[in-house]
Amino acid sequence: MIEAFLSDIDGTLVQSNWLHAEAWQVALRGMGLEHDRGEIRRQIGKGGDQLIPVFVPWWKQPHVTILSRPTANSSSIPTSCPASNPSPACADSSSGSTTQASASKENIQAYKTIANMQDLIEEETSADNAKRSKPHPDIFEATHKHPGLNPHEGLALGDTPYDAEAPGKAGIWTIGVESGGWTRAELLTAGCIDVYKDVGELLDHFEQSAFVR
Repeated sequence: MIEAFLSDIDGTLVQSNWLHAEAWQVALRGMGLEHDRGEIRRQIGKGGDQLIPVFVPWWKQPHVTILSRPTANSSSIPTSCPASNPSPACADSSSGSTTQASASKENIQAYKTIANMQDLIEEETSADNAKRSKPHPDIFEATHKHPGLNPHEGLALGDTPYDAEAPGKAGIWTIGVESGGWTRAELLTAGCIDVYKDVGELLDHFEQSAFVR
């Protein structure tokens, strides 16, 4: 039985992946590095500490200090839109619903408002709760530190291969959605046990999904 539903936010519940990619593109251009936005988008889902080494070849040099990571911040979040209507059925299917993201608590609150899910969430984890970001499993391990809760009693929902890889390392299964720009084949290869077009399609097929099975 599913006792905890762990949901990603960016690209899964809110269409923000391209905003993040644009923010990174602008920041990298400011460092003299030109990268295609589509190329950057395929790294969204990782934490900034995992993304920087992909695009900044000199990031480990002693004189380099990364002061902050660009993000779709609270001023740009209002231009985002929900990936689909949130699913009360998903929340009702488990004893606990949790959102998790490598974002600040301030941004998570804005996302919850956009997705109209303020009253569906019992707990949330953010970048403050994990030493390492996805694809490391830290944020899922932090979420799953409930007494007596077995990882196989939880089910994750995400839109990138990193959203399958990270919980997989923590022993948690993942349902994937294509709303973040990744294909069904890519998400299945990464370890997702089911893949849907978006959370709306998951809701339409909820009775046949892994939540019920």
